[in-house]
Amino acid sequence: MTDPNHISIPKGGKIYFASDNHLGAPTNEDSLPREKKFVTWLDDVKKDAAAIFLLGDLFDFWFEYKTVVPKGFTRTLGKLAEISDAGIPIYYFVGNHDLWMANYFNKELNIPVFHRPQEFTLNNKTFFIGHGDGLGPGDKGYKRMKKVFTNPFFKWLFRWLHPDIGVRIAQYLSVKNKLISGEEDAQFLGEDNEWLALYSKKKLAEKHRDYFVFGHRHLPLEIQLNKTSKYINLGDWITHYTYGVFDGETFELKTY
Repeated sequence: MTDPNHISIPKGGKIYFASDNHLGAPTNEDSLPREKKFVTWLDDVKKDAAAIFLLGDLFDFWFEYKTVVPKGFTRTLGKLAEISDAGIPIYYFVGNHDLWMANYFNKELNIPVFHRPQEFTLNNKTFFIGHGDGLGPGDKGYKRMKKVFTNPFFKWLFRWLHPDIGVRIAQYLSVKNKLISGEEDAQFLGEDNEWLALYSKKKLAEKHRDYFVFGHRHLPLEIQLNKTSKYINLGDWITHYTYGVFDGETFELKTY
């Protein structure tokens, strides 16, 4: 049986990684230039992409009612559909701003959605991939909040709000996030204070992986964990416009 988490990269092919677009923040109009830039990037990478990994927070808010999804982002959704229809696999990992994503991407775009980190083998390299929220030590307030927001009863209650009300409230709360509103810049805290680097070291002690790739921090980072393993943070498409490229042998962070 073929392992769905094993991807062989053809000669000249590459695997691309991006995270944290937060489309819709602070408003749809303000994020439109960023969305257009991201769509242009997707158009460029589809030429040699063996696969594309999107590591969450593509939207600043996303909630799927039974028959309704948030308005907007037509350019992005259309381009993802085009790439998926062309046979290029896309993998989506939910973030803390779109953790209420369900099966819309899978049904409409044929894009599998993951709610937890996953291990992939890309050629002969092992990758541990996820958004990164709530992992590692600390961040206890968010971890408690996430338990509430992912509780099925809470989601059921939220669905009873009319979408015009529910989406408006959620968008307001999302934009109040300091990192997105611009009140606070992402700062490198030092390797010993980077929760995702510490989490990666803990997972590495359990099992070897060549690369740990996350988003969430909005800060492009490369930290060597040992001689053969590295932690990568992809940055964002708000300030840095950074993305990852793996050619089958080496991983690079690049700026678009």
